[in-house]
Amino acid sequence: MSTLVERAEVLAVEVSCTSDTLLVLLSDGRTVSAPLAWFPRLLAATPKERANWEPIGGGIGIHWETIDEDISVASLLHPENFMSLPNPRTQPPRERRNAQARRRGARR
Repeated sequence: MSTLVERAEVLAVEVSCTSDTLLVLLSDGRTVSAPLAWFPRLLAATPKERANWEPIGGGIGIHWETIDEDISVASLLHPENFMSLPNPRTQPPRERRNAQARRRGARR
């Protein structure tokens, strides 16, 4: 017997930025944060431009019209599936571990 599991989509409810971090409150109560370094347009934007966001598709993503930036909630929850980040400090934890393992292997 199979069971049908309905997948509830998590939506962005509120968005804010500090000088170096994007903070997104999700509909399930979690807050997701990511370094602005992952999003060069947001990093270069003024605080006023960063505050001028709107939801995409009811909250599946976030759009900043004035800086032409779009970020999906899925990319914030699973950045390793959406981004290739060259700087180890800005890589998601799993990619950081893999990069460290590659470097250790190259030294041998």
